[in-house]
This record gives sequence, C-alpha cells and structure tokens, in this order.
Amino acid sequence: MSKFLEVTNLNVTFPTEDGDVHASNEVSYSVGLGETLAIVGESGSGKSVSNLAVMGLHNPVRTKISGTATLNLADGPVELISASPETVRRLRGKAMSMIFQDPMSALHPFFSIGDQIAEAWHLYNNGSKDDGIKKATEMLDLVGIPDPDRRVHDYPHQFSGGMRQRAMIAMALVNNPSLLIADEPTTALDVTVQSQILQLLKDLQREFNMAIILITHDLGVVAEVADRICVMYGGRIVEDGTVEDIFYRPEHPYTLGLLNSVPRIIRGSSHRLRTIPGQPPSLINLPAGCAFEPRCGYAKKVSSGACTAHVPDLSDKGIGHLSRCHLDVVDLSNLVKDKA
Repeated sequence: MSKFLEVTNLNVTFPTEDGDVHASNEVSYSVGLGETLAIVGESGSGKSVSNLAVMGLHNPVRTKISGTATLNLADGPVELISASPETVRRLRGKAMSMIFQDPMSALHPFFSIGDQIAEAWHLYNNGSKDDGIKKATEMLDLVGIPDPDRRVHDYPHQFSGGMRQRAMIAMALVNNPSLLIADEPTTALDVTVQSQILQLLKDLQREFNMAIILITHDLGVVAEVADRICVMYGGRIVEDGTVEDIFYRPEHPYTLGLLNSVPRIIRGSSHRLRTIPGQPPSLINLPAGCAFEPRCGYAKKVSSGACTAHVPDLSDKGIGHLSRCHLDVVDLSNLVKDKA
C-alpha cells in the first residue's frame, strides 16, 4: 500500500523555565489511503503533540520541531515541517483535516452548526450563503444527524455529546480530505455512542478512501477499526505492528501492561485487571535508558544493565512488527493471558 503520509524522526520540544519538554522523540510512522493507523498510549505520551505538528498547529515561537512529515499528493509530495505556514494552511481542511478531542470547546457557541460547517466549505469553494447551508445539511445527513434540515440551524448547546462529535466529523469531511486525524473522538461518550462514532468513521473511510489516524488511550476501541497500531510511551513509539501483532504477539512490556488492563468478559473466568505500577516519566528529565524501565517487571531479565544504560532501538521483531525493547530472550506473547 502506498503511503499518503510519511512521518520520519519527528521531534517536538517545548522550552520552559524548568527545562526542555521533549514531548515527541524520533517518532516515525506512515499511513496509506484506505488504511487506519491507531496511535495509543497514556495521557502525555506524545500522541496528540506529534499529530498537531503534522497539522502545523503548534505555536512556532514556543515550539522547536525537527524531522519530516510528507504528504504524497497527486501533484507531488509536500514536506509539512519545513513548509511555509501559508502552504500548510492551504492544505489544512482540504488535503488533511482533524477532529479535536472536545467538540464543545472546538465548536463556537455563538454560531449555528450549519454556519460553522458552511464556513469550512467556503474556504475552498465558491458559492452563496445558501449554497453553504445546503452543503452543511448534506454533511449532517451523511453523518447521521436526524432531521438535518432543521438541526442545521441549531447551536452546539442544543446538540448532545454524540451529535456534536458527528457535527465535528461533518466539518472535518466537508472538503473531502484524504487524511483525517481523529484525536480521542470517543472521549466522554457512552459505550453505545462510541461504537456508533467508530462505525461511522469506518463507513466514511470506505466511501471516501481516506487515510485515518486514530489517537486514543484505550486499546479496546481500536480492535475493530484499526489496521495498524503504534504504541507510544514517554514521547517515543515503543511498538508498531498490525492489530494481530499487538493484541496476540506483543513484544514490549508496556503493550502487555495495556492489554492486561483491558476488561474482558469471559464466562467462568476470575481474571483480575493488572495495573501498571508507578507513574509515566517526566518529559523534562527522561532517563538515560528505556523510559519504561522503572515500571517494567521484566528489566531484570536483561543482562548487563542495558535497560538503564541506553535507549533501545526500534527494531524488527518480525515482518513489519517493530519493538523498542532490549528484551530478546523472552517471548512476551506467551505471557498474554485470556486472549480475546
């Protein structure tokens, strides 16, 4: 599959009075048209920061960014990190778009839902105000808002949480982008609505052949929709593989910890959830070795103190299955209990 977005060695750093916050460290991933890449990890692991850099949404005065992020457009590749702000602005909302985590704060409370969707459409299309509202109505109907001819004139506070998220999806897709970045699109929604939103994204991807990056802290929500998964910890990708690799053949102790913390309903099982001990590392004072070492129950299986001495490389553990771990002698997939 050809890659529509290719991110290579992306570093995002925020200088502060206490020191530099290394929010993203040598992050590399890619996603193709029609493919869904899920990026998972705890809060503060660098998931959103990396993708905001791709979208050109960091304040350049307060942020240091290096590396590359290339969009392979039909008329030629564009490298986003070194491109001018105007170039990225012309691509944002057209070639690439983003759904933000909190639709209530992302939507303007003083303008109707229809006006906000129409404004996004008018940025790249000529037409009257009525044309914009007509397009907004079509998009609301596409994402499953009932009675869209009436609801297009409603304001954000008149929509439920799930409906606001659908309106955000409609706004993000109004100009048919080839890349959609969905940042925690199911946060604060009940389980039924979560399933509906994820199924909607899956259906829309099938219709428009989009590349989707799904950012989440919950491995459970990606099992049915993702093709590949990147697991992030301490600003770095620690594992990258297919859904089958991550769920059934994990090669990093952090991934195993995430899997063990997912509730499972298994008849006759008394399986208890196992938490990951300790706290995530400070991104100002990252350890010299593996960032997960202080919380890892398998570090003692690695000889010569490699886990505390230097950061492990993201190495190939199988065909396209990458892991950043010094642990080679133990097959972690044998430690996964109660496989779903």
